[in-house]
Amino acid sequence: MREDEQGAERVARRLTVVQMLPALDGGGVERGTLEIAEALVAAGHRAIVISEGGRLVEELEALGADHITLPVGRKALTTLRYIPIVRRLLRDEGVDILHLRSRLPAWIGYLAWKGLPNVSRPHLVTTVHGAYSPGWYSAVMTKGERVIAVSDSIVEYIRSNYPKVDPERIVRIYRGVDPADYHPAFRPDAAWRERFFAEHPKLADRWVLTLPGRITQLKGHRDLIEIVAGLKARGVPVHALLAGGVHPRRQAYWQDIQARVTELGLEDDITWLGPRRDLREIMAISDVVLSLTQKPESFGRTVTEALALGRPVLGYDHGGVGEQLGQVYPEGRVPPGDVHEAVERLAQWWREGAPSVTEAVPFTLARMQDETLALYQSLAVERS
Repeated sequence: MREDEQGAERVARRLTVVQMLPALDGGGVERGTLEIAEALVAAGHRAIVISEGGRLVEELEALGADHITLPVGRKALTTLRYIPIVRRLLRDEGVDILHLRSRLPAWIGYLAWKGLPNVSRPHLVTTVHGAYSPGWYSAVMTKGERVIAVSDSIVEYIRSNYPKVDPERIVRIYRGVDPADYHPAFRPDAAWRERFFAEHPKLADRWVLTLPGRITQLKGHRDLIEIVAGLKARGVPVHALLAGGVHPRRQAYWQDIQARVTELGLEDDITWLGPRRDLREIMAISDVVLSLTQKPESFGRTVTEALALGRPVLGYDHGGVGEQLGQVYPEGRVPPGDVHEAVERLAQWWREGAPSVTEAVPFTLARMQDETLALYQSLAVERS
C-alpha cells in the first residue's frame, strides 16, 4: 500500500470519542455535546458520553451514541472514587479521544487519563466554554493537547490568564446553529400560534421583547425590569417574556425579581414562561430578542439563533455576544449595563422600526461539527 493510501486510511479510521460533562438536563454545553455525538455517529465513529444523566439522555441514545451514567459533576469528595472507573473505561473501550467540557468532570477525566501509561492514553481535548474564575481549579480546562475556545474573547481569556498555554494548542471553534432549523423565512405554524396566544392573551397588540436564559443573576433580569419600566414611561406598549427555568438554588433570587416586578406595577407587562422546548417559535414571534448578561458570555447561542431567524437583537457589547453583533448586527450593541441607552435604542426601534438583519449568520452547526471532527482526526493521525 502506497504511503498516501496509508495516510488516507489512517484519517478515515473509526474513532471512539468520550465526552464528559456533569449532566444532560439542557443548556448550551449539553446541546453542543449532543451535536458532536450526532456528527461522530453520522461519520461512522463511536460516541460515548459520561454524565449523571438527565432529560437529554433519551435524545442522545436515539442518535446512536452511548451514555454511561456516572455522577462526575457532584461537588463531593466521594466523586473522586470515579477516577479509577473512568480510567478503566478509557482503557477497556480503546478510547481515541477524551473530550472534557466542564471543570469537575474534567478533573475526574484528567486524573484518570494521567494515570494511564503514555502509550495507551487517548488524546486529550478540552473546551473552554466560559470565562471561569482564574486559578488552579479552572486551569484543568487548559490542559488538553488541544484547547477549544468557543470565541475570540475566550481565546483572549486563555492567553491573559494562562500565559503558559502554548498558543498553538488553542483552537477557536465557534458554536453554531442549523440553517435548516433557523432561517429568516421560518414561521411557527398556525396551530402553535393559536395555542400560544390563547395561553398568553396579554400579548395582544403588544411589542414583544424576549429574554431567553435560566433565571440567574448573570442573565440580567433586573435590567430587563428597568428596561420595561423605562419603555412604558415612554409610551411603548411593551410586554416582556422570560424564557428559562429556575434552579432550586435560585429561588431566593427569583422571589426578589418577582417582588421588584410587583413594586413597579409590571405584573401585566412581564410574563415568565418557564423552561421551553419551543424557544425557536417564541423568538420568531418576538419583536426583539435581548441579551443582558452581566458578565461577558463566551458565545451566546440564543443570540445566534435569533439572528439566524432574522430577529433584531439588542445585547450588551461584551464577550461572544459583542463579537456576534459586531459581525452580523452592529446596530444591536449597547454598552454593558447601560439601561438608559437600551431603553432609548428600543424606544427608537419601536417608533421607527428596528433595522433589518441583512448579514448572513456565519456561525453554523455544520461548520462547528466539521471543525471539531477534523481536530479529532488530526490528533488521531499524530498518534498513528
